[in-house]
Amino acid sequence: MRQPIFYGAVHLLFYRGDRVLLLKRINTGFEDGKWSVVAGRIDGNEEVKAAAIREAKEEAGVTIRPEDLDVVGVVHRKNVSSEWIDFYLRVRAWSGEIANMEPHKCEELAWFSLRELPGDMIGYIRTAVEKDHGAMWFESLGW
Repeated sequence: MRQPIFYGAVHLLFYRGDRVLLLKRINTGFEDGKWSVVAGRIDGNEEVKAAAIREAKEEAGVTIRPEDLDVVGVVHRKNVSSEWIDFYLRVRAWSGEIANMEPHKCEELAWFSLRELPGDMIGYIRTAVEKDHGAMWFESLGW
């Protein structure tokens, strides 16, 4: 029996009122030219909130306390050659000014109205952003 290999990722949902923070991917080899959220792979031997805090600092230059993060959703996603468990975390508060800390991988950071999301957004990211985060949700994609 073949052992499954799962990759883990965290996706941070920064909201300001009815606006969400998105980043435009560039030079990554995955969905370049499309809008996503601050996100990244869990490095291993790393708790979900710790990974989210690290990614927020690396990509957006902000500091988040663990108690200011809520896991609001989980996606089990299958690509052509890999399986992912994606954790979506709503950010309730942060310190510092949001800035593009990885211009070699992020063309732009911008706030978008939830009523006017860009058309060239990664599909599963759009699905997560549009969810009601009042209760935990789960999606299974690519199966």
